[in-house]
Amino acid sequence: MGLSLKKPAGVPGRSWPAIMIGLFVAFGGVLFGYDTGTIGGILAMPYWLKEFSTGYRINGAPAITASQQSEIVSILSAGTFFGALGAAPLADTLGRRLALIASTMVFTFGVILQTAATEIPMFVAGRFFAGFGVGLISALIPLYQSETAPKWIRGVIVGSYQFAITVGLLLAAIVDNATKDRDDTGSYRIPIAVQFAWAIVLISGMLVLPETPRYLIKKGKGEKASRSLARLRRLPEDHEAIRDELAEITANHEYELTLGKASYLDCFKGGVRKRLATGCLLQALQQLTGINFIFYYGTQYFKNSGITNSFVISMITSAVNVGSTIPGLYAIDKFGRRPLLLWGAVGMTVSQLLVAVLGTTTTGQNPIDGTTYSLNDSAQKAAIAFICIYIFFFASTWGPIAWVVTGEIFPLKVRAKCLSMTTATNWLLNWAIAYSTPYLVNWGPGNANLQSKIFFIWFGCCFLCIAFVYFMIYETKGLTLEQIDELYAEVKVASKSRAWRPTTTFREIRASIAAQGGMGGGQVPATEKHHNGGAEKVEREEYKHTE
Repeated sequence: MGLSLKKPAGVPGRSWPAIMIGLFVAFGGVLFGYDTGTIGGILAMPYWLKEFSTGYRINGAPAITASQQSEIVSILSAGTFFGALGAAPLADTLGRRLALIASTMVFTFGVILQTAATEIPMFVAGRFFAGFGVGLISALIPLYQSETAPKWIRGVIVGSYQFAITVGLLLAAIVDNATKDRDDTGSYRIPIAVQFAWAIVLISGMLVLPETPRYLIKKGKGEKASRSLARLRRLPEDHEAIRDELAEITANHEYELTLGKASYLDCFKGGVRKRLATGCLLQALQQLTGINFIFYYGTQYFKNSGITNSFVISMITSAVNVGSTIPGLYAIDKFGRRPLLLWGAVGMTVSQLLVAVLGTTTTGQNPIDGTTYSLNDSAQKAAIAFICIYIFFFASTWGPIAWVVTGEIFPLKVRAKCLSMTTATNWLLNWAIAYSTPYLVNWGPGNANLQSKIFFIWFGCCFLCIAFVYFMIYETKGLTLEQIDELYAEVKVASKSRAWRPTTTFREIRASIAAQGGMGGGQVPATEKHHNGGAEKVEREEYKHTE
């Protein structure tokens, strides 16, 4: 096996236009990552605490309560949850491209409120609207990328969204560190207002990018779909490869139309139910590995653990996050989704256990005011090293691949709806972790005061990830979105998916149905039921399963 990623021989046209478009759209991840990462540093800034404190003090210094901290951090995730759920109707109504533009405008409104705020209520309102916009964007970007990318490099393109998120986190840590010592409103307003630049870049690009061919086919705009696909592949509209790819997309869509109009209820029927469970659990477990604890509360946690220069440590962890995503993007389409997720889960499990043990056994706490301090500086440095190792395993596997898998496993008929629910699951768990963490970690009445013991929780969740991958994750490397439907219809055990090869196209399926009077009559013969998400399937005489 070679180590380079090359376009397969015999694939006509150019892939770079679709690749560049997919990578540009991934820029929306910078909005996600930056908005997520900047709040941890802002909450630790002395001037922000002096400006927004409602009278609560710690050791004589202005501060906010655990409930206020929980509200400010978690309200973003609450907004993203509802935004992700709203992405499907918006994408199916306006189209993927215009929906992204509208979502970015909602995000910008939230940034305006945060920048202008001088009290917690308005700041929280801005966080909610920014979160609503980010939630919409986080579901729309993988959808747009999956529907435009060439199959041989789809994983890299969709995974680049996670890379953009890590870049946003790093930029947030750098800007926070640069403004933290300012004794004016610029200390927090500059990091927030920088987000206007990210929004302007994304909106400007989306104004000139094409709509996805699959959406245009879904809306019955075949000529526009042909122009869009020709633009993406850099081929004439009448080229055989363009006609073949459009014919397959059209056949898949028309086959799905014979099964009736899509509704949210269809996402819970037949084989689609299994795929939805896979996507929702994958996104939930991605959050439960503990990654956002580090980026939401890392600055404050490092500070509380007796570590000096906590802002610098946050920059280091963010830089590790960015650098580690790059080999992961390469490996997705080289080695596949399933093995990377499996070994990533193993690495995260070991790392989180070691961080939990080191953090718990080498810190002390003052029983009077709850101040924590280091008993062994070398052990604390080792804990930080294992946090970085954990981030490496996450960023190179579960970080990007969760978005890749959820972006490609659903049938076209319900893809936007299912993707919105899986993304909403990510944000629901994100909210739950952001809301509960201050109560779990902090010292004081009504708090669990877990401190470093919280890493035992992340360890347990990472251990569950290993079993989840083995039993639930199918290998989809190198398959078109339409072939993935066939994979799920024919292979019932995830561990056998790596050996499966496609044998039938949707054009052949349509021809088979049409020959029996099924296509256009709205009925599919009972003997052919079972394809496409488990609702129905055309029985094939051929079943090629190579070992």
